[in-house]
Amino acid sequence: MNLSVDIAGVTMKNPVTTGSGTFGSGEEFSEFVDLSKLGAVTTKGVANVPWPGNSVPRVAEVYGGMLNAIGLQNPGIDVFVERDIPYLKKAGATIIVNVCGKSEKDYLEVVERLADQPVDLLEINVSCPNVKEGGIAFGQDPKALYDITKAVKAKAKQPIIMKLSPNVTDITEMAKAAVDAGSDALSLINTLTGMKIDIERRDFVLANKTGGMSGPAIKPVAVRMVYQVANAVDVPIIGMGGISTAEDALEFIMAGATAVSVGTANFINPATTLEVVDGIKTYMERHQINDINELIGCVK
Repeated sequence: MNLSVDIAGVTMKNPVTTGSGTFGSGEEFSEFVDLSKLGAVTTKGVANVPWPGNSVPRVAEVYGGMLNAIGLQNPGIDVFVERDIPYLKKAGATIIVNVCGKSEKDYLEVVERLADQPVDLLEINVSCPNVKEGGIAFGQDPKALYDITKAVKAKAKQPIIMKLSPNVTDITEMAKAAVDAGSDALSLINTLTGMKIDIERRDFVLANKTGGMSGPAIKPVAVRMVYQVANAVDVPIIGMGGISTAEDALEFIMAGATAVSVGTANFINPATTLEVVDGIKTYMERHQINDINELIGCVK
């Protein structure tokens, strides 16, 4: 039985990776998960310099999921290169590095630092606010997305995956802009913008007022967007948004995703990723499917 899939020339031994920001850079989950058994480990966002993140409180539980306004806190590329890449390599993981920035220059500095590093794919987080353009996210404006994709593609030595924001009117317009600019693959969806209010305090629950909503409640939106994008462009897609079981993952795959990413569920059950891999295997055995690739985009 073949569970391996191809993302821009990189073979993943199975179609399951981790949602950026929900798995650290792998080490903290290593006592629960054998990292070498995952299709890949997608790291927390890495910036050119350390980012302190937002003020607390910055996480809140909501019906069917959670809100987070962590603000992409990370120790920066220097620590990541010295500490996290060697650890992941030793653990036998395929490595997808999530890259974040506040300007084109920020992204390019990280991409250039990673050029000679033994990482497999770069996932570019374009939900970051573009400080030069008044704070609108790179991924919410087709021209800004096209420009950042083109600039990153010109410098990157590894294939690039643009991670699309769902907070747009037409997800296919964004997907086409990224692919036209040279993106080798796409991942979607990032979090939906949400808010929670404490009615007793009559104040926002999160210090940032708004946060990114993730978890089971967003899955139907994510599946729909993956289906739309899979039918609009011809590059591999990593689908994500509310996956906590193999059944969830298979919905994304049948909608057109080549691989899937497990995020919020890791906080509830650290072993979710491996359970999803096993569940996909069981489904394939039950339906006598020999190759996972037969299921990709089988729903038309």
